[in-house]
Amino acid sequence: MLRKQLNIHTCADLLYYFPFRYIDRSQIHKISDINEYAQFIQLKGSITGLKVLGEQRGKRLVANFTDGSGNIELVWFQSIDWVQRNIRANVPYLLFGKPQIFNGKFNITHPEIELVIGEVQTDGKGLQPVYSTTETLRKRYLDSKGILKLTAALVELVKPVEVPEFLPENIVRSNKLMGRFDAMLNVHFPKNELLLAAAQHRLKFEELFLMQLKLHKQKVIRLGSSKGYLFSELGKHFHDFYKNHLPFKLTGAQERVLKEIRRDTLSGKQMNRLLQGDVGSGKTMVALITMLIALDNNFQACLMAPTEILASQHAESIAALLRPMGINVALLTGSTKTAARRNILANLVEGAIHIVIGTHALLEDKVVFKNLGIAIIDEQHRFGVAQRAKLWAKNIHAPHVLVMTATPIPRTLAMTTYGDLDVSVIDELPPGRKPIKTVHRFESSRTSVFNFLKQQIAEGRQIYVVYPLIEESEELDLKNLMHGFEAISRYFPLPDYAVSIVHGKMPPATKDFEMQRFVRGETDIMVATTVIEVGVNVPNASVMVIENSERFGLAQLHQLRGRVGRGADQSYCILMSGEKLSHNSRNRIKVMCETNDGFVIAEEDLRLRGPGEIDGTKQSGDIQLRIADLVQDVAVLEAARKAASIIIDEDPMLENNANLALRNYLQSLKSETLWSKIS
Repeated sequence: MLRKQLNIHTCADLLYYFPFRYIDRSQIHKISDINEYAQFIQLKGSITGLKVLGEQRGKRLVANFTDGSGNIELVWFQSIDWVQRNIRANVPYLLFGKPQIFNGKFNITHPEIELVIGEVQTDGKGLQPVYSTTETLRKRYLDSKGILKLTAALVELVKPVEVPEFLPENIVRSNKLMGRFDAMLNVHFPKNELLLAAAQHRLKFEELFLMQLKLHKQKVIRLGSSKGYLFSELGKHFHDFYKNHLPFKLTGAQERVLKEIRRDTLSGKQMNRLLQGDVGSGKTMVALITMLIALDNNFQACLMAPTEILASQHAESIAALLRPMGINVALLTGSTKTAARRNILANLVEGAIHIVIGTHALLEDKVVFKNLGIAIIDEQHRFGVAQRAKLWAKNIHAPHVLVMTATPIPRTLAMTTYGDLDVSVIDELPPGRKPIKTVHRFESSRTSVFNFLKQQIAEGRQIYVVYPLIEESEELDLKNLMHGFEAISRYFPLPDYAVSIVHGKMPPATKDFEMQRFVRGETDIMVATTVIEVGVNVPNASVMVIENSERFGLAQLHQLRGRVGRGADQSYCILMSGEKLSHNSRNRIKVMCETNDGFVIAEEDLRLRGPGEIDGTKQSGDIQLRIADLVQDVAVLEAARKAASIIIDEDPMLENNANLALRNYLQSLKSETLWSKIS
């Protein structure tokens, strides 16, 4: 049962099943002190009366409990007969539970209660651990208290030799870590808060250290085994483009990133770099210049995008920039006609195509390059690891790899999920871009919002209106989208206005037709779902209206906002919502209105939603942490990362005597069984 419900297979698993919070049993409170903010409390007093109320399912036992300062009701819905037989009136009890308000009065449901004999001793109770469980386990008496009893029995049996220290002595000493055995005892049954804090710090460090050790070792192995192509020349393609065809001066951040890429491609090792930059920061220009460097060294380049729209947009803009230079750029997607596909495949093998831009179609076995030197992936989180590996396998040696994301990644995730990659950041927008003004408006302000949109259209601007489309409520969301489209069409009627609609359920040809109408300026308003999150670049679009904004995550809101603000005019993002908002929704909207900085937004998104749910960073192997918290434990993570990198740099195979215990522990983790199996 524990296996299936909590993934606890062994005694070691149970020992590593940590409490998620603790209850202070060392204090005795007064009934008169109870308020609406009270959590679990301990009281000393007596029961003055017991009575059974209700019938059948509504049957309950109610007792009056007093401590001289006031009275509170105790309520039992289960085990009523047992409580009646064993609880006595007018004798002292120590009671523990969580107060709640019912009909304007406080009560405690199913309290823990024990008879007081002599003076009450609370010192030994200390901090009581609370464990997560499931409804199924509760029915089998394995609630938090049941797991506590199992853990207490296990801790009694465990000896120090069964929880040996594996961290090198110098790491334990320099980071002031509690010993591993003591940490295990004190994380489950701490005598006080100081010992608990020390135990948690040790176990968090240990968990993050092992993660960083693995990532750093992967990186060292990759650099040692993956021979990389040398891009030693900066030739005619680079210099001609830089001097004669560069549409705008590069920012300092773009130049810095290009130097980092240049250093990688001169190292003789395969580049494996993550390029993150906010929407509109100029990642594509960095990618283009990197591809030109590959061409100067007689290599081909490819750029893979997640959607046909985005791939087509990249192909059009890059081909237009490179056409005067005689560079052959091809587009390969699922929609490419058979004859054109055959021609592209033949020219790739012969080397006549210098740069190919495409979608998943680039991964097909029939796509063969003469000499692929660099593979660039845009919006990399949309591709799985296995898919990307297909691209690497198209040469004898793996090409250099540059993966790009417009979803800024919090620093802690960059050190964990992407810990084996080198990371570059473009943290500067091109000059002349005006910050997008973001405002929040309730449904009651819709008329004034529509009037503002009319004013913007009168000034020659275009508008996006985006509706959520969530898989779980897709049918209802599509109805809302159609109702919204009809309402907007009534308020912005033909022939004065042209309104188009786009959503993912439309045939691709229809969707592309509507997109292109908007790009050409033939429609004033595009009503859409999040299909326009990436892939549409319309500098004339100056307003983004996001309907039901409370239903979007922060990262997605920021991505959507990035569809405007691409021209010289002032742009606006209007977050529409209902009148009733949850606390988290209010926080998300507040953050969006206060900042345009994607990295600030990413950190806040991590804080609000946790690492497993961040838009754009959810990986095939989600970060599963037992005790560490990537939001709260940044300092611990950095210390663990530093310690792990020092060890692997000095002793990558862990052969030194000081690291043998660590090596043995890592080998033991590979075994399926740690101690005996438990049910």
